[in-house]
Amino acid sequence: MTGAMGNSGSARDFETFVTARGPRLLRMAWLLTGDPHQAEDLLQTALAKVWPKWPRIADQHPEAYVRKTLVTTHASWWQRRWRGEVPHGELPDRPSTGGDPFAAVDLEQSLAAAVRSLPRRQRAVLVLRYLEDLSVEETAQIMGCGLGTVKSQSVKALRTLRTALGDRHPDVLGPGAGDASAGSAPSAFTAGGGRARA
Repeated sequence: MTGAMGNSGSARDFETFVTARGPRLLRMAWLLTGDPHQAEDLLQTALAKVWPKWPRIADQHPEAYVRKTLVTTHASWWQRRWRGEVPHGELPDRPSTGGDPFAAVDLEQSLAAAVRSLPRRQRAVLVLRYLEDLSVEETAQIMGCGLGTVKSQSVKALRTLRTALGDRHPDVLGPGAGDASAGSAPSAFTAGGGRARA
């Protein structure tokens, strides 16, 4: 890396960033692609695009830049690649929160399948709003769309998840999940992040 950058300090900073934020970025990539192997490829591709620009963005907000690169790269892949059914694995390991482990796995698999069934833009909105805990404005900026689009896509996605999870997991989505003003999202989906900001 130092040869490409010509600055060992920048290389160390980049490696430190990847080590610290890599697992969360990989989870975001997994939710975007629905496939662990494609997620790894997507993250590697995004990091490769970010690497030459690191000296310029390192002192700003590099994670936001990587998130935008993940979303735009995935969008370009979506246009090029076959989008049929693909095999998928488990979500990256997370510490156990207690309770029934089988129920937790069932919920996680049901939620992952429901998220994978969403259209690309709705999936991206959910990942950015509820996993990354970004505001409507930040999500719109990353996706290159208007605030209304983010809100409408979020509402549609949450309604679809509520329908898909239905009777098996009735308490996963809050009572206002289908409302345009609602900030609620699946608790399993937000386990790595926080409550979406308005």
